Amino acid sequence: MAIRQIRMRDDEALYKKCKTVVKFDEKLGILLDDMYETMQKADGVGLAAPQVGILKRAVVIDVGMGKIEMINPEIIETSGEQTGNEGCLSFPGLYGEVTRPNYVKAQAQDRNGKKFIIEGEELLARAICHECDHLDGVCFTSHVTKYLDE
Repeated sequence: MAIRQIRMRDDEALYKKCKTVVKFDEKLGILLDDMYETMQKADGVGLAAPQVGILKRAVVIDVGMGKIEMINPEIIETSGEQTGNEGCLSFPGLYGEVTRPNYVKAQAQDRNGKKFIIEGEELLARAICHECDHLDGVCFTSHVTKYLDE
């Protein structure tokens, strides 16, 4: 595993729509392992492939319940609302108030291509939404209603 460079706010990769993953191979596994290690070293709870310059629909999340890998995720149901502070590893030191669904249900594939459903509330729901946005070239800053002072 290797630590990859996290792309910062002005990097064009952060604003591009990612391609669907069609090849579930060792290279994908290495990317996921590297992303997870990179996210942990940066003290984050989520990381999307474009944040390390790879325009593929892949994310890793860990909100304290263990590693979650989502390939080609698609949000299929949401409910409720939560408003809270949000940040991003690609925007260090920048935090803002963002409203997201309080409950999210998504379908995705694992590193072997097997489909699964994941449901999350509160922080996990926020992380799923945040990372899925990255795959469509949307950064959290487009959802901020109020920026917070450090």
